[in-house]
Amino acid sequence: MSDRTGIFAGDDPFEIARRWLGEAGASEINDPNAMALATVDESGLPNVRVVLLKEIEDDGFVFYTNYDSAKARELEHAAKAAAVLHWKSLRRQVRVRGIVEREDGPKADEYYRSRSLKSRIGAWASRQSRPLESRTALMAEVARLTPRLGLDPERPPHWGGYRIRPVEFEFWADGAFRLHDRFRWSRAPGEERWTILRLNP
Repeated sequence: MSDRTGIFAGDDPFEIARRWLGEAGASEINDPNAMALATVDESGLPNVRVVLLKEIEDDGFVFYTNYDSAKARELEHAAKAAAVLHWKSLRRQVRVRGIVEREDGPKADEYYRSRSLKSRIGAWASRQSRPLESRTALMAEVARLTPRLGLDPERPPHWGGYRIRPVEFEFWADGAFRLHDRFRWSRAPGEERWTILRLNP
């Protein structure tokens, strides 16, 4: 299945998403991997915030955060999430919905080690989503921890990754006169074959 430009050719939505992300890297001014992540709390009230997508695997979208944060608590509670990547320069977006699982092993360790030293120490210092007396207090905690943690701190036990395993993708590309191209890939959890539909704009 393909659209008028051939963008949607193929049946692997992960490969299409990786290709679009790569193209966005050449045109977006800042953070082409910025992804709006939607969750719900225990009452069902939605929450959304921007995180940085770090990898599109063959079967998942991976990002990292503090496990004590509000988003992490909501991810653990519902084990489901939705996300969207929007690239204004390309006039495209990708939406995903799926099942969530932790990435708390060697992959998380590797990504943590790839961050700057100050970012690694910051992950230890920040009690994400909790009340903070002042920025001065946060910087004082960074200063207190810096000599203790040294030049190669280990990944904090409260910090790691999450993986969204999509059961649905939607690819959207801007069209003239608002006659956009929209395609939806969907499958039930555990299935391999995708059902692909073109949607009205």
